[in-house]
Amino acid sequence: MYRRRVRLCVGGLATGLLLAGCSGGGGDGTAKPAGSGSTGVKSPAASGDKRSGAPPGPASSTTPSASTAGLDFTPDPGRVPKTRAEALRLARAVAVTPVKWGPGFVKRSPYESGPAFRPVLDANCVWQREPLPATVLATLTRYSELPAADGKGPIRVAAVVTVHRTEKDADWEMAETLEESLRCPDQQLRQGERISDLRSQGSDFGRLGNVTSEDTLTESGKYYSDELGGPLYYYWVQSRLAQVTVAVVGRSAKGRSSEEVDDALLQGVGQMLSGVEGELEAPE
Repeated sequence: MYRRRVRLCVGGLATGLLLAGCSGGGGDGTAKPAGSGSTGVKSPAASGDKRSGAPPGPASSTTPSASTAGLDFTPDPGRVPKTRAEALRLARAVAVTPVKWGPGFVKRSPYESGPAFRPVLDANCVWQREPLPATVLATLTRYSELPAADGKGPIRVAAVVTVHRTEKDADWEMAETLEESLRCPDQQLRQGERISDLRSQGSDFGRLGNVTSEDTLTESGKYYSDELGGPLYYYWVQSRLAQVTVAVVGRSAKGRSSEEVDDALLQGVGQMLSGVEGELEAPE
């Protein structure tokens, strides 16, 4: 099954800003505010591929397609969340807990974001929190870290699960997220935190190493913090299965390598894709 392939997938994050191909399949203080959503821009042309023209995604379907092309994954329309309560239950089941990132990771404080709001990048490239739009049933962010130790700073990570009403809505979020770094290569996260020199890239299943989701995108850049200094390594990965998007974000600190961050992010996104499949997959 696809779920098993995700769990067995090994390797790191590839140069070229995509997850390394695996044969057979696959709050506070964190870099970019997790759960980024619509900027209000409805022009996905900048991301290329299917986004360069007609709106992405299937024609206004309210449930996942009967099968996901190229993936050993068949979503069951009967298991698709239809209410905010159902969507939040799925998000809580899928969002990874500290142990899933790797040995030594613990909860940050606050540990979870409020499910009624999500960050939105405004016209001045500053992140603001706004109520969920009608296209989103629920979103949840969990914050974890590998604490500072032995003269090394903390590795801070976040996991985001967003459940949309339709696949088309989820596809639009992917396009808009990719577009944000093109519109705002330098972004203010919150007071005392920013990211700069952002680069992003997206890929459908089967292209550029994406063998784990219908669509994936990555974003890299430099993170600056009044608390921890900078520039520090920053990386974001976001993927979509059916109407659900999952994202992981992390950044390094003094004495921490980019490989340490990449290893944690690979664990996190793989676990969440596996979880989405388990929640939505049709019985065999």
